[in-house]
Amino acid sequence: VQLQASGGGLVQPGGSLRLSCASSGSIFSMNAMGWYRQAPGKQRDLVALIFKFGNTNYADSVKGRFTISRDNAKNTVYLQMNSLKPEDTAVYYCKAEKLGVDYWGKGTLVTVSS
Repeated sequence: VQLQASGGGLVQPGGSLRLSCASSGSIFSMNAMGWYRQAPGKQRDLVALIFKFGNTNYADSVKGRFTISRDNAKNTVYLQMNSLKPEDTAVYYCKAEKLGVDYWGKGTLVTVSS
């Protein structure tokens, strides 16, 4: 499974971005797919997860601002990010989990700055 994340960029505080994660394989076969982020000098943290049957989980810091979704037909998972804050600045990574194996994509940089 290969994952390709895209959609990062520079945005002003309060702005929005949508990240995409395209999978080379069927995302419906995955137990879960998620977005993680890593700020400079910090560990990689969970942002949002979406499970096989559509239930979701979010980090407290993004609840109410970020939305994870999936398009099974396009084998793509999205992260809609609204009301962005400077502390959201990080490299965002997509991850898929299937049968206990994790697959990671290369990250996409999100910078929130005026």
